[in-house]
Amino acid sequence: MALKKKPVTGMKDILPAEMAVRDYVIRLIKDTYGTFGFSSIETPCVEHIENLCSKQGGENEKLIFKILKRGEKLKLDTAKTEMDLVDGGLRYDLTVPLSRYYSNHMSELPAPFKALQMGNVWRADRPQRGRFRQFMQCDIDILGEPTILAEIELILATTTLLGKLDFKNFTIRINDRRILKAMASYSGFPAESFETVFIILDKMDKIGLEGVAEELKKEGFEEKAIETYLGLFREITPDAAGVAYCGEKLSDVLDAKYAEDLQTIIRSVDAVRSADFKIVFDPTLVRGMSYYTGPIFEIAMDEFGGSVGGGGRYDEMIGKFTGQDTPACGFSIGFERIVMLLLERGYEVPGTAARKAYLIEKNMPADRLLEILKKAEEERRAGRTVTVTMMKKNKKFQKEQMAQEGYQEFEEFFVS
Repeated sequence: MALKKKPVTGMKDILPAEMAVRDYVIRLIKDTYGTFGFSSIETPCVEHIENLCSKQGGENEKLIFKILKRGEKLKLDTAKTEMDLVDGGLRYDLTVPLSRYYSNHMSELPAPFKALQMGNVWRADRPQRGRFRQFMQCDIDILGEPTILAEIELILATTTLLGKLDFKNFTIRINDRRILKAMASYSGFPAESFETVFIILDKMDKIGLEGVAEELKKEGFEEKAIETYLGLFREITPDAAGVAYCGEKLSDVLDAKYAEDLQTIIRSVDAVRSADFKIVFDPTLVRGMSYYTGPIFEIAMDEFGGSVGGGGRYDEMIGKFTGQDTPACGFSIGFERIVMLLLERGYEVPGTAARKAYLIEKNMPADRLLEILKKAEEERRAGRTVTVTMMKKNKKFQKEQMAQEGYQEFEEFFVS
């Protein structure tokens, strides 16, 4: 059987030029989030299959890379379902593992706890631009904070990071799952059909209001409910005033505090922000994860044409492990998409030290080679990046290749 050079479909090899940008972004993430008080943690890449299939991960639960039981536990002859054969899986996000982590270590952690996680996740998805089956995810979460201070801090921290990476004119779209439900209830949709309504609503940016109306009709919903529902979207403005309108219009089915809190988040972020972006109220924002219970948000960038991050409040997830609900809110950035956009614009890592290459002719005497190595070490101690390599026959091509890796200065050493 012949060996294969290319990576598995949906995975990728990372070359040095990209790795330099990735390493810089990782350092900047840790530094920036550190100034907001977030502490780094790590969880295993393999998670219990029961946790991954707990009906919290939405469509991601259909994309799990599952791991077979091993040894005596693997009983192929008596297995009746797939679940009889597996006991673990590769994590599809960092939120489910964080919930398990927090429930296991709660007594050892401060309250509230501000967590920073970075690590690979895996989804058996269809690969496309900016989407792989293995990809780095970066999450910040605040656990144990019941007030909207958590949402405000998460949005400010994330947008500050994006500003430091020279992203401008991006948009934070924000909504609240409780407003979503209130709009559906006000319009006359039965509670058991809300998720179906939201799945259709989530297509709004692709099919428009009329397309949403058609799909709702196909599902058999009453025309009066559909017209009332779509009429709300026509009247709502994308700002704090739009949230206030929802609070008044939906007062019979929505606690006024939820609308007031969302207005406060929008106004606070807008007043304190340090990056160049806008925050807008988007009543069509759904977010696919069923575990969201309150405010939800996404980062939209015109140059990507979609979301490059998102999050929200999930107050009921940790309680599934502990039996007691714990306030929780998180924000995840699409690390791979951010890096892709930086590479496409030719991003150069700021403050990169000048790189120098020593090119040594073959058959260099040992005593002379030792002198060269000592000289290189002295330059490194002085803060310079120096690589020592043997001189090739095609020296011009060798220098061109090294220049692509950032080597701008060359010193040549000959035998005589």
